[in-house]
This record gives sequence, structure tokens and C-alpha cells, in this order.
Amino acid sequence: MGIKKTVTLYCKYASICVRSLMQYKVSFVLMIVARFIISFGEFLAITFLFSGFEEIKGYTYSDILLCFAVIQISFVLAEVFGEGFQVFSGTVKRGEFDRMLLRPCSLILQVIGTKFEIERTGPLITAGIMLWIGIRSSQIQWNVLTIWTLIAMIVGGTLLFIGLFMLGASFCFYFIEDTSLLNVLTYGAKTHGKYPIDVYGKGIMGFCTYIIPYTLIQYYPLQYLLGKTTQWQFAFYPVGIIIFLIACYMVWRIGVRNYRSCGS
Repeated sequence: MGIKKTVTLYCKYASICVRSLMQYKVSFVLMIVARFIISFGEFLAITFLFSGFEEIKGYTYSDILLCFAVIQISFVLAEVFGEGFQVFSGTVKRGEFDRMLLRPCSLILQVIGTKFEIERTGPLITAGIMLWIGIRSSQIQWNVLTIWTLIAMIVGGTLLFIGLFMLGASFCFYFIEDTSLLNVLTYGAKTHGKYPIDVYGKGIMGFCTYIIPYTLIQYYPLQYLLGKTTQWQFAFYPVGIIIFLIACYMVWRIGVRNYRSCGS
């Protein structure tokens, strides 16, 4: 299937999901408002924290807001486009994946097409506020490379979280039940990502560099963006997430090849 047909088919999947959500407009609006309130509470927590401190390990209030905004936007976009992987255990248990295998269409397209969680966009409002305040208050010298760095961090973060969602879905081929343990790497990263990784010490830095490469989309490019280093190559570190995404896809393919139906 060509790229044009794939994009067209995905847009149709997304359109169906959005129309189904619009059948319950009040519920849709309340969900967005509720998620906005929760995320806004996190913004207030950071604000209150810095009412008593000027900086945390060399990072100012605007630095932290910028860092958290990037992670928040990345995670929300990953949820919107990759929610199908998060609910994949139910897809397997209900026997729906068996039907997907019979269709002449990309399996990944079918999985991500089952869910298009646009109501999860509430936190984007808070993230937008934090990003705006962080940019206005920072001393960043904006040019082509720094603009690229910010965009690459968001895109790379989105791909990172989608890759983790795919990795979690791959385990469902063996365990059927939802592998909630991986939530530590997704929701946990979103929560702890409000601060640069080096705040947590060398052990966490090592884990987030060599095991799950969070630092490629958060710590290293952030150092260049904030002017804490002159190593311009840090701006291109988020591109390395493509390798991680390929590795997650390979694990997914191994799971598909070993799938023997759930018997539903």
C-alpha cells in the first residue's frame, strides 16, 4: 500500500473515531476540561515550588517550564496517535486482532486506527501556556538551529512514546493481559520529565541514555537549546530515536510472527 493510500485510510479511521466521540458532545467537552484541570495542577505545582527557590541544579523556572512543556506535548500527541497500542490487550482478547491478520492492510495502521483519542488534547492547552511562558522568560537565542532543536525534541519525544506503546503491545502476544509494568516507562517518564534528567542523578541518567533513550529527546538537546553547551550536534540527537523506533518495530514483528490466536 502506497504512502498516499495509507494516509488517506488513516484519515478515514480518524474521522470515524472523531464522529463517534461527537455523539456524546458533553462527555467529550468534560473529558477535555478534566484533563486540562489535572495538567494545570502540575503547572501550579511547579510554580509553587519555584516560589521558594530560584533554581534547581542550575535550571530556572523558565527552563523547567520549557522542559516539561516539550514532554507534555510529546506525550499527548503520542496518546492521540498511538492509543491503539495502549488498548491492544483488549484487541487481542476479543479476537479482533485475528480479523486484522486477514485484511490486506498494514497491521500497525489498523491498530492505531482503532483509537484516535482527540479528547486527550486537554493537556495541550496547559503545555502551550508553559511553552509560551518558558520561551518568553528564557534567554534562548532563536535561530534556525534552535528552532529545529525545539521541533525535533517534540517530534522525537512523540516517536519515543509511540515506540514504548508499541513495545508494551508486543508483550500482549505472549501474556494477553495488559503489561501495566511498562507504564513506569511511559506515564512515569511524563511525570519525571518535567525536570531535566540530570536532576535525578547519574544512575537515572545512565538508564535514560543506554536503556530507554529519553536523554536523546530531553536532556542533550535541552542543553543546547538553553545555551548550556556549544556542542551543536546535540540538536540532532532526537534523530537517534528512529533507531529505537525500529528496534521496537522489530520486537513487534517477532510478536506477530509468534502469535497463535487467543482462542476467542
